[in-house]
Amino acid sequence: MDARLLICDYSYHFQQFSNSHRGGLTTYLFRLQTEGSCEVYSNGTVHHVQGGDLLLLRPGDKYELRVKDGGGEGRISSGDYFIFCDGAWIDEWWGRMQRPVVSRIGLDDHLLGLWRHLLLEKRRGMDGENDELTSYLLRGLCLSLDRAITETKPADRLASTALRLKRFVEEHATVTFKLEDAAKHVGLSLSRAVKLFKEYYGKTMIQYALEIRLNAAVERIKYSTMTLEEIAETSGFASYSYFHRVFRANYGMSPVKFRESASVPGSHKR
Repeated sequence: MDARLLICDYSYHFQQFSNSHRGGLTTYLFRLQTEGSCEVYSNGTVHHVQGGDLLLLRPGDKYELRVKDGGGEGRISSGDYFIFCDGAWIDEWWGRMQRPVVSRIGLDDHLLGLWRHLLLEKRRGMDGENDELTSYLLRGLCLSLDRAITETKPADRLASTALRLKRFVEEHATVTFKLEDAAKHVGLSLSRAVKLFKEYYGKTMIQYALEIRLNAAVERIKYSTMTLEEIAETSGFASYSYFHRVFRANYGMSPVKFRESASVPGSHKR
């Protein structure tokens, strides 16, 4: 049974954007929100999608995506990986379990790595020469998505609170936020929130936010045509000089050199 990868790409929007399949999708759509937020309208229901949310739709589902102004709550930001696919294997896989339209799975490095691998292989084999490899990678991603969806939720209150803190940082890392906001979000004092996060994740919230900002910048450098100054701003860095300094310290080269070494073919547009 086949699993055909039709489109696999990364998308980032920092202005209002909309895309519609009101007549119904003709393929399966997988979409993992990596940062920011958006609204998805599907089959009469509105879903407010944030970083770490997985969207799964099947052929025939109505779909409309909207990235819009947050009403003065901060800069517009929405980043995601998306896949359009079909095939008999995908049909069989889909039928194995009930799949919610939106699932909260977080941003697992292994899962993101699979998605990025698929993206690069799809671009390298634009003429179809990598179809067999992308088919196997797509199956692996589907099975990994199942694991992420069914993964056991934190059993105790402290673990759940720590996870909510982590999700808050993931959702707000590329825009301005205060640690006090994160603490308030989970109902803790600032000192308790800071201590709890460090206990569970071995790093501070600021360190984690910086990792997310750098990862966001790397994705934009690799997969977008944005200028480096735009990348610095939209990834949450206060200035390009600060971004340049932090990037060089972490990757051993300037953003310019990194872009030159990581250049890949152009991306699909939605």
